Amino acid sequence: MRSFASDNNSGVHPEIMAAVIGANSDHAAGYGADRWTERAEESIRKVFGREARPFFLFNGTGANSVALQAVTRSFHSILCAATAHIYVDECNAPARMTGCQLFPIATPDGKLTPELLRPHLQHFGDCHHAQPGAVYISQATELGTLYTVEEVRAIAALVHAHGMKLHMDGARLANACAALGCSMRETTVDAGVDILSLGGTKNGMMMGEAVVAFSGEIAADIKYYRKQSAQLASKMRYLAAQFVPYLDGLWLRNAEHANRQARRLAAALACFPQLRITQPVETNQLFVAMPRPAIDRLAEHYFFYVWNEAADEIRLVTSWDTTDEDIDGLIGVLHAILD
Repeated sequence: MRSFASDNNSGVHPEIMAAVIGANSDHAAGYGADRWTERAEESIRKVFGREARPFFLFNGTGANSVALQAVTRSFHSILCAATAHIYVDECNAPARMTGCQLFPIATPDGKLTPELLRPHLQHFGDCHHAQPGAVYISQATELGTLYTVEEVRAIAALVHAHGMKLHMDGARLANACAALGCSMRETTVDAGVDILSLGGTKNGMMMGEAVVAFSGEIAADIKYYRKQSAQLASKMRYLAAQFVPYLDGLWLRNAEHANRQARRLAAALACFPQLRITQPVETNQLFVAMPRPAIDRLAEHYFFYVWNEAADEIRLVTSWDTTDEDIDGLIGVLHAILD
């Protein structure tokens, strides 16, 4: 069944599958002491710079939880958008693992700004209040919108001026960079990000994430947080091996295709006067308001998520393997429903 519910639902890219099979060779030392992990670490340093210190983990929730543990203490608060993945979709795991208060900030488009953050940067040194310790942003956001490099840099400058750290969730970093026309390094470490959750599962990988710290001080204790968080893989080579072909250009090819198909789908949806695209289509996520009866009928043919029940808004997501035929099929069903 073809799906527009999530880029998590797509299969594994053949180059990634070949890398996993290639790692299945003879015996290898466990817990990352193997040549595949060494090559993957070098691939990450090639992309992000020699100062990058990568740690491979199983999944995105684990990566976010470990990364935030590395830059906070239990008396801190973590500021994030009210739509942030760590606040809405991770069952409070980051708060549980860090001991920190998650502090949501309302935004119109999923993006934090210095202006939105400033009113909440207060009570420093007051033991009666959680101390602002970190800011979490997603690139791209949960609403498919993008931070420009300059916007990331402005947030980082504000955060650092208050002695805090900036964490970026890069579950869809590839789609963001493809849309912005920039490198992964430009929108992360060069823009002032302190620690990154680097994902590829939504862009053709099988599984696995990397927490990438951009200083030795931040990286120092991550190996312990990873172990305590049950995120240390014994057969790490199968996680790490995927990053070698992925970071050798595959990430960009896959993301460009997914973004291009999102634009194609958006253009087709714009032909229906009954539909309204509610957010700018900047990456591979589309948010569409449509009459509730149409949502119910479309759900008989395709799996997708109703994003906002009150607004009758659904989310459609394209992927590295979304075909023209997939889009034509969805549009054909909508014609049958709405015409």
